[in-house]
Amino acid sequence: MREKFLGYWVKPLPKMEFTSLIARLSGNRTITLVTIALLSTLTTLFQLAGGLMPGPGYLISPLATAPIVVATLISPRSGATAYALAIMLLLLIQPSELIVFSFTTGPLGLALGFCIVHFKNRIQVVLFSSVVLWAGIALVLYGFRFRLLGPSVSETFHVDMIMYIFLFCLFYSGIWTEISLRLLARLGRHVRGG
Repeated sequence: MREKFLGYWVKPLPKMEFTSLIARLSGNRTITLVTIALLSTLTTLFQLAGGLMPGPGYLISPLATAPIVVATLISPRSGATAYALAIMLLLLIQPSELIVFSFTTGPLGLALGFCIVHFKNRIQVVLFSSVVLWAGIALVLYGFRFRLLGPSVSETFHVDMIMYIFLFCLFYSGIWTEISLRLLARLGRHVRGG
């Protein structure tokens, strides 16, 4: 059982068969621009859900990571463009969501997209993306003194709280890694079938 668990995390990532779709998107500038605009709009809508619909919106807003992952898979430049465009849209529509997206949800999507293409196994993807998310949360919480995690988490620096936040980031990044890989596998099957 232990070997199976460890093997799952260190075995090479599955070969993604969505590369033909990515090549088509990155080969045509117009389609790439439209796709980036669509993905950044989806990101903005998902991120806005938390502020516009308290309660169910908090379950929808984490989905803002997914379009940034897809944009980054097209190319790192496309991911950065979608990220920047989503920031501009949030600044115009709902500035209160800007800090959360700019330092947590957005960078997590960029890190996941980059890691899935360039890293070899799940553990590398999860560790790198969790460090990116953890750094963003720590910066917002301790640097900007913004109560990102609610009133129960103080913005006063405590080593034990930093460790709990890092464990949360590992768990959250692991979930998003699996979601991203399954989403991409479905996309690959769709491209093969279409």
